[in-house]
Amino acid sequence: MNNVYNFSAGPAALPSSVLERLKSELPEFRDAKASVMEISHRGIDFMKLAKKAEQDLKELMSIPDNYKVLFLQGGASQQFSMVPVNLLRGKKIANYANTGHWSEKAIREGSRYCGVNVCTDSTKNGFTDIEDYSSWKIDPNGAYLHYTPNETIAGLEFDYIPEIDMPLVADMSSSILSRSIDVSKFGVIYAGAQKNIGVSGLTVVIVRDDLIGNVVKHQPVLFNYSTQANNDSMYNTPCTFAWYTAALVFEWLKEFGGIESITQHNKKKSELLYKAIDHSDFYSNNVATRFRSRMNVPFFTPSPELDKLFIEEALNENLLALKGHRAIGGIRASIYNAMSMEGVEALVSFMGDFEKNSR
Repeated sequence: MNNVYNFSAGPAALPSSVLERLKSELPEFRDAKASVMEISHRGIDFMKLAKKAEQDLKELMSIPDNYKVLFLQGGASQQFSMVPVNLLRGKKIANYANTGHWSEKAIREGSRYCGVNVCTDSTKNGFTDIEDYSSWKIDPNGAYLHYTPNETIAGLEFDYIPEIDMPLVADMSSSILSRSIDVSKFGVIYAGAQKNIGVSGLTVVIVRDDLIGNVVKHQPVLFNYSTQANNDSMYNTPCTFAWYTAALVFEWLKEFGGIESITQHNKKKSELLYKAIDHSDFYSNNVATRFRSRMNVPFFTPSPELDKLFIEEALNENLLALKGHRAIGGIRASIYNAMSMEGVEALVSFMGDFEKNSR
C-alpha cells in the first residue's frame, strides 16, 4: 500500500525494498528450490547466507577481529541473564545505569545473579535526563558496567559512550546500526532484531573474545557464549527466517551508503520532527534536549483527550502506530532506519493541520 507510514516501536517497519525481496523469494529461496523457511540451517544455501550476513554486519559496524558475532534467540531480555552468566567471572558485583524501562528490567534480572550497584538513576527526573557521568557512583570492583544507550519508551538516548576500565555492556536493541560507534569500546553489545535489524525472533550479540568461556556454574548450556560461538550460533536450530531477513536488511543498509549515510539520514529526520514540536506551543517533549532520542520521539498535545484524537485521526491518514507507551501515554513516533524522510514529513504536515483544527 502506497503512502502508509508505520511508526511502530517494534516490531517495526522494514525497508520497502526488503519487503519486496521477501515477497519474491519466499516461495523459492534462490537456488534452493524451496522456501528459506523450509531448508536446513546446515545446508549449503543457508550456510552461505549466514556467513555473508555476519560479514556484512562486521563491515557495517567495523567490528574488530577479536570479537565474535552471534545470531541467537530469546530476545534482548534473555541477554539480561546471559550477560551476568558470562561476564561475572567470579565477581560478586556488577554496575548498572538505570535510565529507563529496559534498564530496570536488566537490573532486576542481573540481581538474580549478583549484587547490583545502580551507579546512576534517572527515576527521579522521570527518565527525561541523564546524570553527568562524572557523578556516577561506579563500584571499581564490579565485573562490568551495563547501560541502555537508547530507551524506547521515554525517548532518552546517550550522546556519548561511557569511558571505563571494565567491560562495557550495551543493550542496543533500538539504536544498533543507527549511528556510528566504536565497537572496540565495548565488551558486549546485544540487540533484539525487530527495530533496526529485521523481524522478531533474532538477537544479535557482539562479544569480545576474552569474555567468552568463564561462566557461572550450573547454568543452561545455551546461555554460554562459548557454546554459541563454537557452533556458529547453530548449537540448536536457529531462527532461520529472522536471520535471512537480517541478511537482507544488512544488504539494504550497505546499498544505502552504510552507517555514515544512515547516521545523517536519521539526524535529519529527528531534527525535522523535534523542530515541529519545539516551534509549537501545542506539542511538547519533556526530554532534556541533549539526550533526545533519534529513534523514538515521544510527545504530547495539551490533553490526554487530544492525544487520543490525534492518534485516531493520524490512523485515518495512514500514519500508523503513534500511540505512546502505556507507561507514559501521549504520542510516540519511532523513526528507525527504515522510516523515510517522506514519512516524517507526512507526520509533521499532519501535526500542523491537527493543531490548527484543534484550536
